[in-house]
Amino acid sequence: MKSMNFISPASDESLLSELGERLAHMRIEAGVTQGGLAEKAGVGKRTVERMEAGGSVQLVSLLRVMRVLGLVERLDSVLPAPGASPMALLKARGKERRRASRKSPADHSTWKWEEPA
Repeated sequence: MKSMNFISPASDESLLSELGERLAHMRIEAGVTQGGLAEKAGVGKRTVERMEAGGSVQLVSLLRVMRVLGLVERLDSVLPAPGASPMALLKARGKERRRASRKSPADHSTWKWEEPA
């Protein structure tokens, strides 16, 4: 099986074709037939055939097939949860101390200036 990378200049058709080939490879490695995958995923066999041929399918069908093949966990690496924006981080930090403040002694009567000798 020839392999390509998912790169941005690739056409939609070539990306769908590559995705279909990879899904077919994963299904075969799992030892599942197209009909068996379709049944476990709750989609039609024709949907699995279309998906593996690089055709357009509903996103929910892709998710169901990916779940059966154990691929849903990998979505986090493709679409990571958004981090906090720089502005939100600044607001969350609150007021940061910029310098030490002078504290007066607790008991003023015991503290005295030393007088020069």
